Amino acid sequence: MVSPTPPSSEEIIGYLRGVIDPELGSDIVELGMARSASVDSEGVVLLEIALTTSGCPLRAQIQKDIRSRLENLPGVTKVKINWGELSQDEKHAAMGKARFNVSQNAPDTSIPSTTKVIMVASGKGGVGKSSVTTNLAAALADSGFRVGVMDADIWGFSVPRMLGVEGDLLATDGKISPVSRRHGGGRLEVVSMGYLVEKEDSALMWRGLMLNRAVQHFCQDVDWPSDLDYLLIDMPPGTGDV
Repeated sequence: MVSPTPPSSEEIIGYLRGVIDPELGSDIVELGMARSASVDSEGVVLLEIALTTSGCPLRAQIQKDIRSRLENLPGVTKVKINWGELSQDEKHAAMGKARFNVSQNAPDTSIPSTTKVIMVASGKGGVGKSSVTTNLAAALADSGFRVGVMDADIWGFSVPRMLGVEGDLLATDGKISPVSRRHGGGRLEVVSMGYLVEKEDSALMWRGLMLNRAVQHFCQDVDWPSDLDYLLIDMPPGTGDV
């Protein structure tokens, strides 16, 4: 029986385009993570794969996806992977490609297209993001603008208390209505996990995908007013899951 001919290096790279980095959402070839591929006459595939960081927690998933795509190909007898790490310039290029791809497939939201969106962020917690967000929101509303405030710090919410805006988030026909209050010559429209728990110091035992999904709900499922002038987003710490 004649053994099947092993695939070429170019064909192997083509198959790797089906391996998606779970964090960046793009394939490892486009991101520059698949540095090289070679196949010897016995069907042994040797790959050079560079990760965003040497201790990448998603390495096992990426390895599993690579092997599931290559090991059952006709002519492939074994898959060997040498792991490396992207340089700073390569990481910058990979992130740029990932952001561009996400921007081309952005989901629809309920945020009016005319609304100016301001995200207040930092690399860590406890530096005053919520104070900046709430004071800016109050000042804009006092000037006559209709201002939305999205408390995206899902497990460290403090916006309702700092703004002094109390109430409940109500849902109608699958859409969440923000808590609304007149302020000065304008109006504040606020969404926060603080309206869904009894006490601010309640422990919210959520991680990763659950937290991310909560932020998606705030972006996509809140019935923001069509005449919303500004939307301020109090971002979670840059070291957190979201």
